[in-house]
Amino acid sequence: MEELKHECGVALVRLLKPGSYYEQKYGTRCYALSKLYLMMEKQHNRGQEGAGIACVDMNAPVGTEYMFREKAVGKDAITEIFDRVTPDWASAQLYMGHLRYSTTGKSGLRYVHPFLRRNNWRAKNICLCGNFNMTNIDEIFQKMTRQGQSPRIYSDSYITLELMGHRLDREVERLYAEARSMGLEGTDITYHIEDGMQMANVLRTTMKDYDGGYVMCGMTGSGEMFAMRDPWGIRPAFFYSDEEVIAVASERAVLQTTFDLKYEDVRELPAGEALIVHKDGNSTLETILEAKHQARCSFERIYFSRGSDRDIYRERKQLGRQLTAPILEAIGGDTGHTVFSFIPNTAEVAFYGMMEGLRSQGLSVRSEKVAWKDIKLRTFITEAGSRNDLASHVYDITYGSLRPYEDNLVIIDDSIVRGTTLKESIFKILDRLHPRKIVMVSSSPQVRYPDYYGIDMARLEEFCAFRAAIAIIEERGMWQLKNDVYEACLAELRKPAAEQQNCVRAIYEPFSTEDINSKMAEMLRPAGMKAPVEFVFQTIEGLHAACPEHQGDWYFTGRYPTPGGNRLVNQAFVKYAETINRK
Repeated sequence: MEELKHECGVALVRLLKPGSYYEQKYGTRCYALSKLYLMMEKQHNRGQEGAGIACVDMNAPVGTEYMFREKAVGKDAITEIFDRVTPDWASAQLYMGHLRYSTTGKSGLRYVHPFLRRNNWRAKNICLCGNFNMTNIDEIFQKMTRQGQSPRIYSDSYITLELMGHRLDREVERLYAEARSMGLEGTDITYHIEDGMQMANVLRTTMKDYDGGYVMCGMTGSGEMFAMRDPWGIRPAFFYSDEEVIAVASERAVLQTTFDLKYEDVRELPAGEALIVHKDGNSTLETILEAKHQARCSFERIYFSRGSDRDIYRERKQLGRQLTAPILEAIGGDTGHTVFSFIPNTAEVAFYGMMEGLRSQGLSVRSEKVAWKDIKLRTFITEAGSRNDLASHVYDITYGSLRPYEDNLVIIDDSIVRGTTLKESIFKILDRLHPRKIVMVSSSPQVRYPDYYGIDMARLEEFCAFRAAIAIIEERGMWQLKNDVYEACLAELRKPAAEQQNCVRAIYEPFSTEDINSKMAEMLRPAGMKAPVEFVFQTIEGLHAACPEHQGDWYFTGRYPTPGGNRLVNQAFVKYAETINRK
């Protein structure tokens, strides 16, 4: 599939023993740093625009630096930031790492996590990172300005940092008043504040108004650490704890590999709850927000997360296995004149499942590695024609893998979103093998709607399924449908967000999946291509059967779990319609 800039990755490590313990047992005082580095490298798939790390040394003498941070941009950012680490980092107890993909189009070092809010008092310092995209940041910003606050930068990351910092200040003030009422003075007040900090109070007052998918992680200068998951369970988070360490990551397999754990050793962070590690090392799970209707992201299972996870591997195989019947129908049951393959690299596991499904029916099938993904070609040529020609060669083929004009080619991908890579590269180069027919298979259903909780795609016209539906509407003269949807979206946007419904779903209602499949095949088939093309997509029912614990299917159905998703998709259609009308 086309590369999607999507979910970020988080990594937290909290040491529970003195540094000398790790030096004696593991032969290094950099035990936590090495674990943090490994966790980040194992999540490199989750973000390659930038990376950042931070740490807190609770034992640093008063008046010296105790909170350190490094950030960098670019695909080599992990190596760069760890190369800058000084010996001071080895003395810390709390560590945080983050890998970033922009979900809002905002790039550059200033937007790379972790974000740090400084203060002379340790307990008022907070470092924040997360895997999140908030859909109602406008409302949060307005609420802050009504209180007299003026956030320096308009982004959900900075606004959340300032809002949480404000609530942290209030918690410190509560404890300060409590200490004074107890007759404490001087540093005794400081110790009372640091020892009595209740991060659950800070999180409840900060996160109660947010709409979106998130895993929010943070640590304070006084030694508090937390990781909180949104109440819908949209974004993933896992943790592990023993007598030596507490660790958090975006993926279960990352913790298993880093700490050599069994599947059962790693726990999933429940929706709406926070893992809070106190200054003294004691940890608790606290309910911050009441859990909502669960909508764990299904695209995490299809594409975003690494396939080395036990459950994800099984689910991806099942997604491929379930497609055997429509594939056989598409080739007329002629497996003797069909070669089966996949688009590298993320569709490989679904391909194994597809082949198992075919062979389980007693069929003799041929498989070849037909497509190869090359390194990304550098666009040093400025002319558009030459640049496009280079882009079309991102994939290469295995010459001689098909019998020209005799063999069908069935090729599976994990998902088809924009369709740009298919049209500009994959179909053109596969056609050089002269297949009798190409059956393009997607292990996921048609992607019809923007995500709003992570992926960097907000415009409906980016989706080839949407473009296909619009093309059918125009061919059949169904102009009134587009106008009715536009008016319905406008009407919904006049309602409070909590009352809005997704009116864009009406665009697809008159058409079958096969209608849109056929139009997509027509639109994505490049000029001059000789082989006919047919699409086969996963069904919604098949998706749910393969990923029963991850029912978040808004990409495919438009059933957004939060009010903000409905509001934004209605806005997207209004913007699309008004842009078209201006042309």
